[in-house]
Formats: sequence, C-alpha cells, structure tokens
Amino acid sequence: MTLVPEDGAFQGNTTDNPPLERVIGYRFSSATLLKEALSHRSYASESGNNACNNERLEFLGDSVLSTAVAHHLYQEYPQEDEGRLSKRKSRLVSRLSLARWAERINLGAYLYLGVGEEQSGGRLRPSLLGNALEALIGAIYLDGGYAAAEKFIHRFLETGKESLEGESDYKSELQEYAQKKSRTTPVYQVTKMDGPDHDKTFEVTVDIGGIVRGYGRGKNKKAAEQNAAREALKSIKEEGSKKVR
Repeated sequence: MTLVPEDGAFQGNTTDNPPLERVIGYRFSSATLLKEALSHRSYASESGNNACNNERLEFLGDSVLSTAVAHHLYQEYPQEDEGRLSKRKSRLVSRLSLARWAERINLGAYLYLGVGEEQSGGRLRPSLLGNALEALIGAIYLDGGYAAAEKFIHRFLETGKESLEGESDYKSELQEYAQKKSRTTPVYQVTKMDGPDHDKTFEVTVDIGGIVRGYGRGKNKKAAEQNAAREALKSIKEEGSKKVR
C-alpha cells in the first residue's frame, strides 16, 4: 500500500485499486491508524512488530458497530419488540454479513497479509474480511469520533440491509394473500410525515378491497409499508384463528 502524493489517500496494494478512503467515503487524519486497521497479525509477525496488528481495533469496532446498529434498528422499527430487534441485529452484525459488506468495498485488496496468509487465500476468507471490517470501523471511530463511524455504518445499512438481514418480505406475503383471497392488490398510502428532512418519520396505511387492514411507521416509506403489511398480516391471522374456534 502506498500514499498518493497529490492527496495523501491510500491507493491499495496495487495501482489498479482506487484509494480506500475514496471507496469508504472517509479521509483519515492518521495514516498510521488506517495501516494498523488493515494489518493482519500474520503481517505484523513477519514484519517484526507483533503489537501492530488490527485485533485491538477489531475489538473496539465490534462494540461501535453493535451500538450503531442497535440505535438504527430502534429508530427504524418503532413497533417491534426486543426479541425481534435482537434477531435483526444478529443478522446484520454476523460474520457472513460483515464479510459481504467487506467484499462490496473490495476490502481484501487493501489488507497487509503475511506470505503464508496471502498464499492460502486470506484476502477472500470471510472471517478475516469480517474482522478487518470491524477493525476499520474501530479506526474510523478513533480517528474521527462516533459520528464519523456511525455515518460509515449507516451507509452500509442503507445500501445492503435487506439482502443481509434475510428478513421476511411482508409486502410480498400480503400481496400473495390478497390476490389469492380477493384478487385485489394491497394499496399503501402515506398518511403523515413528521420531523425535519434529514430525519423524517413516515406513517402509512394499507387497505385491501377498500378496507384498511394495517398501519405502520418507519424512518422511510419502505420501512413504514413493511410495518403496515406486517400488522395487516397479523390481523388477518388473528381473524382466521377466531373463525377456527
């Protein structure tokens, strides 16, 4: 990895890679801190400086990530209980999810690895990539504070949350039900928007055949619609249960 003289940005292990800081949308004040975040213990050992590896930053980044994700989910899903929020959080911070995120920013190409780790395919190993991503988050936190780290994490959440969570698609499930039972399509309507432009909360209703069946809130329209569809499905299932009795 080298420094680009014009702007001081990290270039990566080959000239084919764009500067990592450009990729992640954050510019480090401390080049040393960024290098530590990208240094696997195999590289540190071979370079004679065992203390300069990313494991401590990984420890720190894990906690920062957990806090930021928990805060995001608490705001995004105001109607969900602790158990459901915990399940969402577990999926988002799992090693598989973190590895996928790292792959999307090609983080493996920027890592410092020992010869053996390099030859064994370390740049593509999910566990190593997930650990490096947490270390990078820890480094951003130390370099720019919690707000900078949270901004980076939110970028990930907004671009890849649905595929990484593997969450149920309530809207699709409700649509299948409506078409099967009444050959109609659920209609969603935004009934209210609160808050400033950068932090709005949406309220949405969903009706089937002209009857409102669900209500939902969320920090964006899509989340509010999913919550409305979830409430509608819950109501429908409860009605079905009563009929069986």
